[in-house]
Amino acid sequence: MTSSKSTSFFAPAASALLLALAMPGLVGCWPLLFIALVPLLWAARTLPSTVQSGCMGMSSGLLYHLSLLYWIVIVLEHYGGLHASVAIIVLVLLAVYMSAYTAFFCMILNRLTTRPESGKGLSVSVLLIAPVVWVGLDVARGWLFSGIPWMDLGYGLHREPLLIQTADLGGHHLITFFIVQINTLIYWFIDRIFSAAKAPKRQYLLAVMVCLSLYCAGGYSMVRYRQVVSEAAAAEQITALAVQGNVDQSEKWSPALKVETIDRYLSLSAKAFQSENKISLVVWPETALPFYPHREPLISRVKAFAKEKQTYLLTGAPYFTITLQEQKAAAEQFNDTLRPVEYFNSALMYDRTGQLNGRYNKQHLVPFGEYVPLSDYLWFIRPLVELVGDFSPGNSFEPLNADTIKAGVLICFESIFPNIARRETAAGANLLVSMTNDAWYGKSSAPHHSWAMTIMRAVENRRSIVRAANTGISGFIAPTGAISSESGLFTAEALTDTVALMTEKTVFVQGGYWFGTFCLTLTGLFLWSHAWMERRRRRELKRKQEVLRQQRAAEA
Repeated sequence: MTSSKSTSFFAPAASALLLALAMPGLVGCWPLLFIALVPLLWAARTLPSTVQSGCMGMSSGLLYHLSLLYWIVIVLEHYGGLHASVAIIVLVLLAVYMSAYTAFFCMILNRLTTRPESGKGLSVSVLLIAPVVWVGLDVARGWLFSGIPWMDLGYGLHREPLLIQTADLGGHHLITFFIVQINTLIYWFIDRIFSAAKAPKRQYLLAVMVCLSLYCAGGYSMVRYRQVVSEAAAAEQITALAVQGNVDQSEKWSPALKVETIDRYLSLSAKAFQSENKISLVVWPETALPFYPHREPLISRVKAFAKEKQTYLLTGAPYFTITLQEQKAAAEQFNDTLRPVEYFNSALMYDRTGQLNGRYNKQHLVPFGEYVPLSDYLWFIRPLVELVGDFSPGNSFEPLNADTIKAGVLICFESIFPNIARRETAAGANLLVSMTNDAWYGKSSAPHHSWAMTIMRAVENRRSIVRAANTGISGFIAPTGAISSESGLFTAEALTDTVALMTEKTVFVQGGYWFGTFCLTLTGLFLWSHAWMERRRRRELKRKQEVLRQQRAAEA
């Protein structure tokens, strides 16, 4: 009993601490990712009941996610206007929800793997079950309730491009799969060393096969890295400019300061042109224009700049459309409803003549940031969206054209969803542009998380990424995931770099993105198969007991 109590306490704390130290933002010691789950795996298997295993997983997940998501308090209290106690409650509730998936993982692992009392030791099947279940639950978390796929384990390797090239096969979920599998392999070998039971030779053979598959994945990653570097060098090159305005969030929407904001962006951009004349694309951050462009005379200065410098300018701005009477009548005919005015978080492309050349509307809006789900019931969250309005989602993945550039746009939160960048690439984008305003996060780990997740989109799709953030991190990412240049946090900067326009459609884009869904489906099959075998075992046990009872009755 004492052993179970110590296991329930120390194992979850150890894994939570190792994961917190491994992830970017606080320490970022990425090698810890390959051992961080070992205590959790050990405890999940050795605890005597599935419920205990789940509680242990919940406590580990809660400790980890509180350290990962602490910045929520900064957002809600400082910028949302909520009391600190309410902000902390929201943080805890979100951390509990995220931790539920760790609890499910531990419960499933405890249920499906061999326990010590069976006398057989740990089955080698855990080398497949653990990574499949972990990735399957990551996929579920990224889909349910609009999705919160924040910092899956694979993102922790974002600064190690030689280790993440397999993402062009199965996305960041495949990187996570390998991380969990390495953790499980280490635990399995430790279990074999200290286990009194002798494992069959075929189990060691399967373990060796897993080691070989990991070796092949590492070899692929190294070879593919060099190959993509060569392909990018041979591709068409353009020079781009990413401008980081560093506009204070508390002043961003002040009508009295909008002239100063435009002056800042124009000044930073103009200085960049002094040292580099042939800039094909200028990128300003999300809502860099603190006004509706088609109602504001200041937009003429932005247009004049694009025309003077003979460049394309892509900037974030709020935008609205008014429903015409004919559209309203058509909607009523089909018993549909249209909002008379729709507001969008948009990216606007101005061409070399200063004319609006294209518009992208953000599709995946931030819950409680750009709209309030169930707002009639969650009235106390309303202060979060008062400054930015209640936005409508866009619905187009078509890239914005700028001569030979076909830019797929990711606005803020969208960079954490692989499917948006993938569909834009499939639609013909040869460059990805990420524009964001991460000022909400303050000087926390969140901007580093956002940057890490954006990097993985470059590898999955084999596209260069230009990223402009209001307060950082801005920069350029090569199709290999290597960082060409990056800014600091809360500094005003203008970064220029040469980027490759690649057109390759990766395995991930064409079908590899189903890998995560496959793991989720396989998890369901594991559970169904286990339940079926359990029912069969119970029926067989009941049959034997009945035969034994009849034999005893006959003897009597």
